[in-house]
Amino acid sequence: MTDVAMDHDLPEFREMGVAAVRLLQGVLYADEESAWEILLSNDSELTDYFLKVGLVVVIDRGEGLAYLRQLGDEERMAGYERLPRLFRRTSLGYEATLLCVLLRDEYRRFEDEDLDNARCVVDLDTLLDAWKSFFPPEADEIQLRKRLHASLKRLEDLKFVVKFDSENEEWEVRKILKARLPLEDLENLRDRLLSPEQGKPT
Repeated sequence: MTDVAMDHDLPEFREMGVAAVRLLQGVLYADEESAWEILLSNDSELTDYFLKVGLVVVIDRGEGLAYLRQLGDEERMAGYERLPRLFRRTSLGYEATLLCVLLRDEYRRFEDEDLDNARCVVDLDTLLDAWKSFFPPEADEIQLRKRLHASLKRLEDLKFVVKFDSENEEWEVRKILKARLPLEDLENLRDRLLSPEQGKPT
């Protein structure tokens, strides 16, 4: 077995590597000031670097976030279709998808109505009230709360939410959810969840 790093001198360190690693770890937000400034200072080079492996750097300066997405099927031409996909497509399932819709609604209300706070924060009880309406009236509330909490943890793994206050069970809705679920998709997704064909889970 050959250890390539041991057989070669490391290339000269370049600061853009800090932003590259953060992007590979997930969403990079502007409040991570050092990495964010490195990203903006090296955006062209980072774009070229990641495109070589079929990844697109998405930078939203207005919202203050950046992330990677894979080239779509229609973009994978000129040999790029041969590249393995780095990010696997995984289905969220009904309950996590439902929670995305509820949280996206909360974020829309936050942008429209809450002029005093910089963060969109929602408590578990408020979410539970909305969550229960998608389930049969006879559903056990304790079980529904457990399922809601499990879905929150699932979205936390995806960086869509982060625990804001453990004692009061409050969660911050991160801006990446807005980027991943724009308003034009929200109504369609809600309609699909409420359609008779979908049905309410038990």
